[in-house]
Amino acid sequence: MRPHVELIDERDLLWHPAEFEHATGSAEQRNLSYDEEDGSASLKVRFTTDWSRPAGTHHADTEWFVLSGRIRVGDTDLGPEGYWMAPKGVRTPAISVTEGTEILLFREQGDWRFEPDGGDPGGDGGFLVLDAAAMPWIDVKDGSPMRFDLGGTPVPGLYIKLLYRDPETGFYTRLIKAKPGWREEPLAHHPCSEEAYCLAGGFDYNYGRMWPGTYFWRPALIRHGDFTADAEEGCTWIIRSDADLVDWYTDEPAVVMSGRPRNWGPDFPQTLAPRFIEPVRSRSIGPWVDPSYQ
Repeated sequence: MRPHVELIDERDLLWHPAEFEHATGSAEQRNLSYDEEDGSASLKVRFTTDWSRPAGTHHADTEWFVLSGRIRVGDTDLGPEGYWMAPKGVRTPAISVTEGTEILLFREQGDWRFEPDGGDPGGDGGFLVLDAAAMPWIDVKDGSPMRFDLGGTPVPGLYIKLLYRDPETGFYTRLIKAKPGWREEPLAHHPCSEEAYCLAGGFDYNYGRMWPGTYFWRPALIRHGDFTADAEEGCTWIIRSDADLVDWYTDEPAVVMSGRPRNWGPDFPQTLAPRFIEPVRSRSIGPWVDPSYQ
């Protein structure tokens, strides 16, 4: 089981040697979230040299999303927003990566193990490769499978690019873009897990503010919401869930904590204001403030 991670900036995480087998070159990873029981993980990976690996099969459902740089998968070249997905046991073509490339790597239902097969580049049996940068954004009002209220009405203000969806479980990976100033007020929760990594822009919600590089992994039934997207840029993020997303809303939510101060108050100035929720923050990065946000 993965722990609930909300909210963290990936810059607060340490770089570790990347978990790749049978590869030539070097890379390092930041563990955004990690299931220590089966090895499932969401990782930020940086390739510190040119890197390559032969064709073969993974022990986990595996996805790559290119943040910057270049990769080649079989006969396909991919730049930023390039994406490929291989279900567990499905052959993945040979891969080569340019030094300095950064990706998001997602593993589900298994660990990092990889078996090379020495075959020719090319994939089949469910292997998927996409250039998401060339895909059109789909407005939710035009029949997108992403977000509907309890009455079946699309929630306005969102666009999506569907990268992958398992037809049996509903597990999906999508890019979502919120229009500038998009607002969704009801507190929501879902009967499925949900994770997101912010790619551009930002938004405020009950756990704080997201900006590029911030991330959460949230198990089912955790209430969250009252979203407001950045007034100028909106927000773009990659989002994944282990089933079709259903929004269950809570009207008139309230969290009440009260009491009588004992040894603090107006006569005793505080250097740090008390808070109910404080996102993870490392000492090396400093206070939880986006320097680009005023």
